[in-house]
Amino acid sequence: MTHAQSTLKRQYRQYKKRNTRPVVWLLLGIPVLVAVSIASGSADLSLMDVLRALFSRGDAFSDTPGARAKAVIVWELRLPRVIMGVISGFALGVAGAVMQRILRNPLADPYMLGIASAAGFGASLAIILGVGVMGGSYLIIGNAFFFSALASGLVLVFSGGHRASPEKMVLVGLSLLFFFQAMTTLLQYFGEAEAVKAAVFWTVGDLGKSDWSDIAMLLPIVILGWCVLQWKAADLNVLNSGDSCAKSLGVHVDRIRVLTMLVCTLMVAAVVSFTGTIGFVGLVAPHVVRMALGTDSRLVIPAAGLVGAVLLVLADTLARTLLSPVILPVGAVTAFLGVPLFLYLIVRKRSMLW
Repeated sequence: MTHAQSTLKRQYRQYKKRNTRPVVWLLLGIPVLVAVSIASGSADLSLMDVLRALFSRGDAFSDTPGARAKAVIVWELRLPRVIMGVISGFALGVAGAVMQRILRNPLADPYMLGIASAAGFGASLAIILGVGVMGGSYLIIGNAFFFSALASGLVLVFSGGHRASPEKMVLVGLSLLFFFQAMTTLLQYFGEAEAVKAAVFWTVGDLGKSDWSDIAMLLPIVILGWCVLQWKAADLNVLNSGDSCAKSLGVHVDRIRVLTMLVCTLMVAAVVSFTGTIGFVGLVAPHVVRMALGTDSRLVIPAAGLVGAVLLVLADTLARTLLSPVILPVGAVTAFLGVPLFLYLIVRKRSMLW
């Protein structure tokens, strides 16, 4: 090995070590943020109460006054909500990073292709008219997921299938976004006041109805989706150099674009079905990561997921504490957090958003 090669190899190891360190700090910081979030709210809990409840499930100190109530608050009310926030934020951050790459658009996020508006229409259809593809407790969730998947399929069909270009996908997605928004508005216009109120509340996002069964269904989808996207991260790096260059290097550009878009859609559709539409997480998190760590998708994808988890858990904590005991919709809080943060990123990096 020549001196130049050894120097280059050493510099690459230093670069990798330097950029991996923030990811490690995020991994270590998320459990701390989760504990603080569980302790925050209208019910007065200390961090020690939270830790004792988590490690003993309330059994070890059930004889103390209020111990059983604290255990119920931690395990049945707050912990499922916070864990759902971590999973959902991670999925939105990962999907946002990948979609910005495959669409070559710094303003792309998981909702640009009409996924959220289609889910909103499906949920409104279930809430206002009681019509859905599934029944019982999964009426709203089933409708939201079905119409999200339908929007994804329509984007592929109208943009050319496996030959879909980023420009066509964005244009078709925006068309579907406005179409489903118009359909939702018509439903709400003719619906009864209480049903319309419930539909509107669903569209601004909420983690409060999360339970362990929801987490058990969502977690495998998010893990599997992330594994597939991480597997294709090296191809996404090549894709960043342009379609022609990527094809010359042996990357099946059309196949990669369709596969990753479908995986992102599946992840986002699953999240939206359980939480409603939560904006700005998938838009802001990838930009924060790219400004700090560069554009290597092998690192950007997991880091964007972790930043998305932090943003959503932080937003949910603020939603529960700002006007306690009133709980604000988490989607509105993410917008309040996301807009100034995104403007700051634009001003600071005005010469290179991508």
